[in-house]
Amino acid sequence: MADTVVNIAGLEHRYGTTQALRSVDLTVASGECVALLGPNGAGKTTLVNALTGVLQPTAGHVDIDGGDPRRAQTRMRLGVMHQIAGFPRTLKVTELVSGWAVRSGQPASAAAPVLAEVGLSDLAARRVDKLSGGQQQRLQLAMALVVDPTLLVLDEPTLGLDIDARRGFWRTIAEHRDRGVAVLLTTHQVEEAAAVADRVVVLSDGQVIASGHPAELTSRLADRTILARTALDGDALRALPGIVDITYEAGRLRATSRQAEATVRALLDADPTVSDLRVEGASLEEAVVSLTANAYEEVAA
Repeated sequence: MADTVVNIAGLEHRYGTTQALRSVDLTVASGECVALLGPNGAGKTTLVNALTGVLQPTAGHVDIDGGDPRRAQTRMRLGVMHQIAGFPRTLKVTELVSGWAVRSGQPASAAAPVLAEVGLSDLAARRVDKLSGGQQQRLQLAMALVVDPTLLVLDEPTLGLDIDARRGFWRTIAEHRDRGVAVLLTTHQVEEAAAVADRVVVLSDGQVIASGHPAELTSRLADRTILARTALDGDALRALPGIVDITYEAGRLRATSRQAEATVRALLDADPTVSDLRVEGASLEEAVVSLTANAYEEVAA
């Protein structure tokens, strides 16, 4: 069984009269990637700030490898990528990464292989303020990795990266996760989270409302999406069993059904000319939206 790297228990935090976190429990094991999802204002940033030692929670317990993240010794092997990072403008890439390595108890020589790993070797002598947005994201990753982390905290880490760079980024993260590094990810790219996370934790109004493998969360939705090209008009389609909603995209039907098998059988019976037919399960984004909507309705009731 993998060792627990992150242990958060009964975490609460209040900003004045606003309760940002409500008795949150969360663990992340060695070699596990956990995605923290939820709408704006759900408490994700507050939780990350408590985990990284930026703030002292009102109540509860937070530790990383058994240590308090507010202590410098605990943070030395904590790799963090922020959504927006501020760098010293006059430093060169290699100066910043090697300096960060030394500050974290690693040799300055650790910078070179990490810069090679993230594809910044050719830019090692460039001043930080001359980097593009995507290059600055890779620089953040280099700084997170050069500390030889036990935990990586990634806040919107692929912002500004193109498709190839994004794929390379996740390959790098997967390699470190396979070596036992724990990963906590917060992102608005929900389907990206579905592809890389071992477990998804959904926050709403400061509390955990769901936790599980992405497939487990999507399986909670009975709705399925049916895509097809058909000669049937809107009224005929709405009369099919199980239909919840229909839209058209580039002339192609996109229908939501709660009885996908019955809908498809009836569609084929009504229109033998149906083509380009496909049935898809619910997406993780749809599951998260449904979960948070249901949680809001329960609170309002």
